[in-house]
Amino acid sequence: MINKNIKPINKIRFTKEGYEKLKEEYQDLLKQRPLAVLDLKTAREMGDLSENGYYKESKSKLNFIDGRLRRFSDYIKRADIVDADGTKLPIDTVYIGSTVNLSDGKREKTYQIVGDLEAQPSEGKLSLLSPVGRAIMGKKLDTEVEIETPAGEFAYKITKIS
Repeated sequence: MINKNIKPINKIRFTKEGYEKLKEEYQDLLKQRPLAVLDLKTAREMGDLSENGYYKESKSKLNFIDGRLRRFSDYIKRADIVDADGTKLPIDTVYIGSTVNLSDGKREKTYQIVGDLEAQPSEGKLSLLSPVGRAIMGKKLDTEVEIETPAGEFAYKITKIS
């Protein structure tokens, strides 16, 4: 009998680069955890915990590391690494991993479309879930798109996909 209350695991899309970075951060946290546990043990041994700033800071640091480890573990389990090297995805279509040039006729902007959790707008990396990502996803070269953002609606033409 199938339990209808259990929801399927939602996949989280990553570029290969983003997934590797996530795994590296996870390993770094695993290496930091034993020292955080030792700090907490040392702080406990200092006596009165109610006024022990070192204890509170150590406990907070360990909780932070443990929380990130749980979150990253979940992301790794749910990861869907999207092939962006052109072997499985069409290279003439915007998809995760694509670098796209958009022109409004006056200036051109370059963005890389990355996975659900990899966005770094200051580095030109936009999530496929962002307004720009959603608007251009699946579009082809020379396609004109209208992008609705919190700052208003903008029209762009896709001038390059790589």
